[in-house]
Amino acid sequence: MRAAVVGAGVIGMTSALAVKNAFPQYQVHVFASEFSPETTGDGSAGLYSPYLTGNTPRGKILQWGRITHQWLEKLWKAGLACEIGLSLVPIYRVTSDPRGFSDSSWSKVVYGAHKFTEKQLEKLNEENRANYKHGWMFLTYTAEPIRLLPWLTKQFLEAGGEVRKRKIHQLAELIDDGYDLIVNCSGLGARELVNDDTVAPIRGQVTRVIAPWVMHGLLEDDDHGHYIIPNFDNVVLGGTHQENDFDRSPRKEDAQFISSGCCRILPSLKNAKVWNEWVGLRPGRAEIRLEPQVFKYLEGREVTVVHNYGHGGSGVTMCWGCASDVVKIIRDRNKLKSHL
Repeated sequence: MRAAVVGAGVIGMTSALAVKNAFPQYQVHVFASEFSPETTGDGSAGLYSPYLTGNTPRGKILQWGRITHQWLEKLWKAGLACEIGLSLVPIYRVTSDPRGFSDSSWSKVVYGAHKFTEKQLEKLNEENRANYKHGWMFLTYTAEPIRLLPWLTKQFLEAGGEVRKRKIHQLAELIDDGYDLIVNCSGLGARELVNDDTVAPIRGQVTRVIAPWVMHGLLEDDDHGHYIIPNFDNVVLGGTHQENDFDRSPRKEDAQFISSGCCRILPSLKNAKVWNEWVGLRPGRAEIRLEPQVFKYLEGREVTVVHNYGHGGSGVTMCWGCASDVVKIIRDRNKLKSHL
């Protein structure tokens, strides 16, 4: 069996590794025009927390998120934290919406989640000059893709996989090359690869600063909220989520918005040295697409495509759970074939 994985971001590389581990006899090749450190994920903070998942059913988010969390915990206990950029970070997640959070199922997975009391919210509002109505405190992982992706690639290559720097414009290219299985992890590239114009960019600009005194994160779960997320070498300040915006250049006005908002929350950031400013285009979609598509040709040839894209800002949060489902889909297809 010859298998091709399109896309070398967190979703693509976890899918490739999961497939190769589950089916070591397969020839598995990853195709992408950009590999780490040039992927969209490389600039992200890698926080484990569902974000910008559209209308994806909560049950699926919880399922994929739980499996990924268990995988990260396993890597943590294996002593791989430094190599893969894995940290345990205390987080405050707050909202100014009187209705509360639209989905708090993630609180069942992270460590020690509990709601703010009214007194705690009152104190936090005073400190942050805010008007939060609800909040959670919990402990969760950050898995920084700038470190995680090289490790995933190394594991994949050591298992016998291959990576090939090549832009795939249409699935027909791989079908013509003789691949029997294609895993489509093309993210925003699915707009071209499979003509899915429901995938749209969600532009995210962030600023990284040197602030080693920041040891906890804060997420404002509002339309124009900010976030502060500690990473290994710096702290990620954000951010924006501008839909249908393809501009990958940092904007001065966005940098000012990020700086003023994050300094309001944490005034000690005012004199933090800027590490860099970065923009990534998240692959937004009304619902994460994870499903098989079978193409049948003359003379009995059959090609299975497993689509796995549209994860918004939740690539790290969902990656291993979705990769596990890719493997399950392939197994189910193999069983079906064996009974025909």
